[in-house]
Amino acid sequence: MTTTAVAQFEGLTAGTWLIDPSHSEVGFTVRHLMSKVRGQFRAFEGALVIADDPMNSSVSATIDLSSVDTRNEDRDNHLRSSDFFSVETTPTMAFQSTSIRQEDGDLVASGDLTIKGVTKPVDLTLEYLGVGTDPWGGSRVGFEATTTISRKEWGVSFNIPLDGDKVMIGDTVSIFIAVEAVLQADEA
Repeated sequence: MTTTAVAQFEGLTAGTWLIDPSHSEVGFTVRHLMSKVRGQFRAFEGALVIADDPMNSSVSATIDLSSVDTRNEDRDNHLRSSDFFSVETTPTMAFQSTSIRQEDGDLVASGDLTIKGVTKPVDLTLEYLGVGTDPWGGSRVGFEATTTISRKEWGVSFNIPLDGDKVMIGDTVSIFIAVEAVLQADEA
């Protein structure tokens, strides 16, 4: 591991860190007509498995697609339907990292994202926010991650044509993830 990578992860301890959903967020933004709609998923779980060399670590997460929340019940129900997520047949989406690397000064986690039974590689640009002790003596770590995807690549292609060769919903989805995770005690 390079000295830069060591300094970047100051205070990070090897072990399994479980994502604390009450202090984390999985959000997205997509173009709609002349503006952007923002939403989030309220139910998810995951773990960061930090290796002695943090660049050999991994992350996995599962997101309950029925927990989508765009602050509009009708739209959320439409997103749950077969036009978008098909939660009746594919209730979750999942991410499993395959590698972590430095690229052009950024920390990047590559991995496989599965939506509606379609798995494709994605790169998440990461920001390490640090480690601290919570009021109960536990260790917590914070990360943020961003990426953009083409929803059509995962079979989420519903749209409504508009005048002038325009469509109601953009294809590009910006994803924002903020994670606070708690170090798990060693099992005896």
